[in-house]
Amino acid sequence: MSTDFSIRPVGIPAPTQIVPTSNAAANEAVQTDLPVSQTVAASDTGAPVRNDLPNHENVSRQVVFDQAAASFVFQVVNAKTDAVVTQFPDEAMLRRRAYFHALDMQSEPSRPLSTDVSA
Repeated sequence: MSTDFSIRPVGIPAPTQIVPTSNAAANEAVQTDLPVSQTVAASDTGAPVRNDLPNHENVSRQVVFDQAAASFVFQVVNAKTDAVVTQFPDEAMLRRRAYFHALDMQSEPSRPLSTDVSA
């Protein structure tokens, strides 16, 4: 195998059409080779970006201990309907942890608790 490796341009680059935009930030952006249908305009810098949950006054946060999975679950709950909006870890992860926890409990020999041992 050869040790010399070089990349050479092939052919003449095709000219690209410049599409005028209405946003000043987009006009000053770096030009790309994307077609107009796939381009993205710069966001409006006047509006602040927020990552809050919608209706943050209607949610509460709680921590629950899942005994089957032997782990804590952090939940964001709708205060009006008591529906879980988001949780960490998700249900799939909890089922996986519960399965492995059950396997661990089966493989462990039963040991008496320190309160069960008589002197």
